[in-house]
This record gives sequence, structure tokens and C-alpha cells, in this order.
Amino acid sequence: MATGETGFADVTFDLISVQYHSLKAGHDYGQYVRDAENADLDDVASFFREVMEQDSQRAERAHELLRKLAGTEHGGPATT
Repeated sequence: MATGETGFADVTFDLISVQYHSLKAGHDYGQYVRDAENADLDDVASFFREVMEQDSQRAERAHELLRKLAGTEHGGPATT
């Protein structure tokens, strides 16, 4: 099983990374929505809401996959 420098299986680390970045982006997009709304740019605000929803779905899917990996050889610290 391949492991990265974290000591966790690469797949687990990768899923955690995707989940984190999707959630972080979603948080940032909230500000973008407010900025667009403050500028009366409803179409831009709508676009930001769409990408925020996509990232939310992406984070949820990563979480589901992490849950599926829990308890498997890919679901935690790598063993040598």
C-alpha cells in the first residue's frame, strides 16, 4: 500500500484533502455571493451559489467514501 509523508494511505489523504478544500471553497464562496449581491449582480451571485452547491456535494461524496473506507486497509494510518 502506498503511503505519503503523512503516514496515511494516499487514498485516504487524497479524499480528506478533497473534502477539506471543497468545504473551504464553499465557505469562501459565501463571501463571493454577498459581494455579488451587494453589487446587484444577481446572475453572478447565482453562479457562485451553483459552484458552492457543487463543492458541498463534492465534500459530502468524499465523506461518504471516507466512511466506506473506514475499517479497511485504506481507511487509516498505513501499516508497514
